Amino acid sequence: MNTLVFDIETVPDTEAGRRLLGLDGLSEAEVGLAMLKLRRDETEGRSDFLKPHLQRVVAISVLLAAEDRIRLWSLGDPDSPEAEIIQRFFDGIDRYTPVLVSWNGSGFDLPVLHHRGLFRGCVASRYFETGEHETGFRYNNYLSRFHWRHTDLMDVLAGYQARSNSSLDDTARLLGLPGKLDMDGSAVRERWLAGDSKGIRDYCETDVLNTWLVYLAFQRLRGAISRAEELASHGVVRTYLEAEAEAGRTHLGAYLAAWPPEQAPT
Repeated sequence: MNTLVFDIETVPDTEAGRRLLGLDGLSEAEVGLAMLKLRRDETEGRSDFLKPHLQRVVAISVLLAAEDRIRLWSLGDPDSPEAEIIQRFFDGIDRYTPVLVSWNGSGFDLPVLHHRGLFRGCVASRYFETGEHETGFRYNNYLSRFHWRHTDLMDVLAGYQARSNSSLDDTARLLGLPGKLDMDGSAVRERWLAGDSKGIRDYCETDVLNTWLVYLAFQRLRGAISRAEELASHGVVRTYLEAEAEAGRTHLGAYLAAWPPEQAPT
């Protein structure tokens, strides 16, 4: 079975801000700041986090795991349009019908992809299958919160109780993983305005790595794999990161360097 771990990075959709909020005449940076301020006002200062339909997707990173092989990459090129990278994501689901794994995918990533795919003219027939054409999807599909075709690790580990949510960084670090290195989601907008698409994609890829390794621990927790099998999968990841670092993907080398050696089970 194929497993596809994914994460997205977004910035304020300034085009939507101009259209919906009457912000014509401002620069992209000014429109983004105005959108955040309006959101703070709307929530009485509790949050400036924009609603999914106002988030522009600038990166989608994925890890595809099949048997004892993995591959980690970001969809499209750093300058690919939003429609292309979203369509590539849904095309991957059409091709592989994978188990999807995310951290807060149900609460954020997928609602963003739903809205942005709608606006950008994307097609996601396999993703939205719920049994009309394949009976098996009636009882296990990507849209149901309680099915396993998509596992939102944050949601499942919290017992579907928002008050019990933890962060990916905390969870990864408490498992002995590197967690986030030199960047977090709050820096994406500034990096985007500075033209650092590559840095954003690199950061997104390390979040996908953390999610995959947390998922392996979760699989051990639920009895799907043993601790020895989990460590064997870690070995596959370490070997892959070493080879990719030698090929010039320095952010993966930095992740590997920050990942302490592990003890085999006794």
